Amino acid sequence: MILAAIDGMLGIGACVGAGLAAIAAGLGIGKIGSSAMEAIARQPESAGDIRSNMIVIAALVEGVALFAVIVCVLSLFL
Repeated sequence: MILAAIDGMLGIGACVGAGLAAIAAGLGIGKIGSSAMEAIARQPESAGDIRSNMIVIAALVEGVALFAVIVCVLSLFL
């Protein structure tokens, strides 16, 4: 009885953690895109450098979010 409740709470916690990681990644990438567009509007001649830096940083944010989701999924099974 108690173990079933613990397993249920573990599942809920893992789902909430994965959801928070996905939301945070979305907000982070939105902020990156917004700042990059503002920077390109201010200095159009450096659009290529800003765009490439934006893509690198967005990939790093996605990597951290993927890592967080994998940790949440692994917590269900281990």
